[in-house]
Amino acid sequence: MSWNTFGRVLRFTTWGESHGPAIGAVVDGCPPGIELSESDIQPFLDARKPGQNKFTTQRKEPDEVRILSGVFEGKTTGTSLSLLIENKDQRSKDYSEIANTYRPGHADYAYDAKYGFRDYRGGGRSSARETAMRVAAGAVARKAMPEVAILAYVAEIGGDRIDPANFDREEIARNPFWCPDAQAAERWEALVDEARKAGSSLGAVVECVATGVPAGWGAPVYAKLDSDLAAGMMSINAVKGVEIGDGFDAARLTGEQNADAMSPGENGPEFAANHAGGIAGGISTGQPVVCRVAFKPTSSILTPVASIDRQGEATEVRTKGRHDPCVGIRGTPVVEAMMALVLADHKLLHRAQCG
Repeated sequence: MSWNTFGRVLRFTTWGESHGPAIGAVVDGCPPGIELSESDIQPFLDARKPGQNKFTTQRKEPDEVRILSGVFEGKTTGTSLSLLIENKDQRSKDYSEIANTYRPGHADYAYDAKYGFRDYRGGGRSSARETAMRVAAGAVARKAMPEVAILAYVAEIGGDRIDPANFDREEIARNPFWCPDAQAAERWEALVDEARKAGSSLGAVVECVATGVPAGWGAPVYAKLDSDLAAGMMSINAVKGVEIGDGFDAARLTGEQNADAMSPGENGPEFAANHAGGIAGGISTGQPVVCRVAFKPTSSILTPVASIDRQGEATEVRTKGRHDPCVGIRGTPVVEAMMALVLADHKLLHRAQCG
């Protein structure tokens, strides 16, 4: 089967292809009575949309969202929300040369192996174009969860990391990299521009922090908050790794170092550290929920790469078209959206069981 739905109580289904007439999402399970309009969703789509600067794909899409159902007199009705974005700037001819050839690093061969047929125009359903609808659905999830604030930023590009000592929240909106470190952003400008001019690409690590999550969301075994977060983040195009809290670094600590020591506080326990990323035993602790997401370098590059065609013959592929030199940059709003969708789903799951 082709699974296009994510979530349990707050569920969303996306549809559409990169070069089809439109893309869309159906969001089901949203509580009734929430004020919602296109203007609540559009700012998040504007943050993700392509063509905003030379460090992203130059495809020009306005990404204007329309709400087709589920809202009456400015409030959600409790029925399914249907969201639509029209594709305006397709250039399918850019992909005609790879109609019979597999692009290494892309899903071309895997799709053909599974279905025996594929939409080669921009990758069809495997295109990151689909993530615009996750961002739209994520905006709905935020409205259902006003007590939680979510912030994502790029922490690393091409192996060059930010300095935590230079962290400035306000700086994130001042540069095209979602970078909280002004010095790192300056270095990245040269780094990404060099890769872009060379027809190459770079990977990135995006960190996401959710504050205001109360203790108790999640479940002990098969609906762990961290496992659902990992699944949500891994479903994003080009993501190859997810860490919760300290992640792999926790494996390098001793038990004493890794323990998030607790002490009594006026409003519940106070924690000396947050190595666990705000989740213990699959359930939120009330601390900030922290995860890091690793994006691989964009596979569409101008450098010729050895491959095969559909007949199994050796060939070389040089991918033309408009592509992100670092897909992790525009992946940042998508990471925020998936964090919102997972947390809102768990809020409603918790309410359903525990009142």
